[in-house]
Amino acid sequence: MSEAQPDQPLAGQVAIVTGGGKGLGRAFSLHLAELGAAVVVNNRNRQVDENGLGPADHVVAEIQAAGGRAVAHHGDVADPATAASLVEDATRHFGRLDICVTSAAINPLEMLHKSSPETFRHVMDVNVTGTALVVAAASAAMRPAGHGRIIVVASGAGLHGELAAAAYAASKGAVIALARTAAFEGAPKGVLTNVLLPYALTQMTTDGIAPEQAEHLRPELVAPVIGALADPACVLNGQVVVAAGSAVRAVDVVEHATVAHPPGRLDPRDLEDLLDRSREGEPHTYSSAQEAFQSLLADLA
Repeated sequence: MSEAQPDQPLAGQVAIVTGGGKGLGRAFSLHLAELGAAVVVNNRNRQVDENGLGPADHVVAEIQAAGGRAVAHHGDVADPATAASLVEDATRHFGRLDICVTSAAINPLEMLHKSSPETFRHVMDVNVTGTALVVAAASAAMRPAGHGRIIVVASGAGLHGELAAAAYAASKGAVIALARTAAFEGAPKGVLTNVLLPYALTQMTTDGIAPEQAEHLRPELVAPVIGALADPACVLNGQVVVAAGSAVRAVDVVEHATVAHPPGRLDPRDLEDLLDRSREGEPHTYSSAQEAFQSLLADLA
């Protein structure tokens, strides 16, 4: 592996970026390459130019023109074969795999009560199963090497919900939980996983953005957070990071104080009071559901 330089901390590293041909994924691919990584740029070819080249091919050409190393991959992440072939391309072309960024996603806008089973199934296939399969394949390759950095790209919709995007919000909430589980499992093997919740102007987020806001929502402004999380020197694990412009927010899932109530029927007004009292207590964060559960059991004892 090449020795990393201060201006190229990812020299000798190899990255996979799904959804890497457009929007945020494109910005992530270009930034990782600028930092010295070789990149497998994945984007399914829904649209090609007159030469038969798709988005991934054009990003690869940009990277190579700047002196970097990259190859295009055109598989659909919803296809179970794609995850294995991504890892195979990384190892066949560049000899290893160090970084995995899952950015591929779709967001068909439908109100929940009007959503079809087909829409939900397709969103889950791409956003959840597609992410899970790629993360699993990358993890399997990284664990024997004792090193890896996985960044799962989710959305604030997965934390807070989003109007007319129930399937998308549900899928992004699912991949946040997936990533935190991967972080817990991978840490003993040196495979660290974090979540990025980016706000940026892309083909999926053009509505309702004022021109003066657009300058602060360029995808390339978010990319440095990916670079930092992918760095071998990064020791963050299981973190959820909101990023927009040149700013970040830390996200914590908290549980407040345990408040007991008498057994039996519970009046709704009493439940409101109990929750208010719980929130008056100190908030706690937990590294896993099991840790939270054990803490609750201790409070009930």
